[in-house]
Amino acid sequence: MTQATVSLSFTDAQLTAIDAALSELETQFAGLIGLTNDERRALMKMGSKSETFCRQTMSLLAQNPQLVPASVPLATSQQLLGAMDQLRPRMQRLQRLGERVVDTDMAAGAVVMRTALQGYALLKVSGKNQGLEGLRETVGERFARKPRVTEAKAA
Repeated sequence: MTQATVSLSFTDAQLTAIDAALSELETQFAGLIGLTNDERRALMKMGSKSETFCRQTMSLLAQNPQLVPASVPLATSQQLLGAMDQLRPRMQRLQRLGERVVDTDMAAGAVVMRTALQGYALLKVSGKNQGLEGLRETVGERFARKPRVTEAKAA
């Protein structure tokens, strides 16, 4: 598997602009909600086939208001459907951007990890005569193996 390459750094001005843009997005998206996993599981999902059904039904209900009792939240549902249409292209852009941030972070971490492993190997070989053995052992704690406790010993 090939190693992804990444070269990235930010100026203070760029970070300030990014933070300001994120703050503005958070302000503009103040109406968004957060759901717990249980709440997500409990909700009825509207997949692509269901969305077609919902849009057609909403259209028919709007064309025949005499069929709709006051207890059916038609106006609210129409407003929410419109909001979904407005939100989705922005959600897709945010998802793409988020994926690129995650991918860049992963690629950068891989480069740093590879360099650290190469450096650690150099310390193991060359560091003994340089007075670096103690530091190498401290850094090497990441690889320390803990003895396994078998079920018989644990009982």
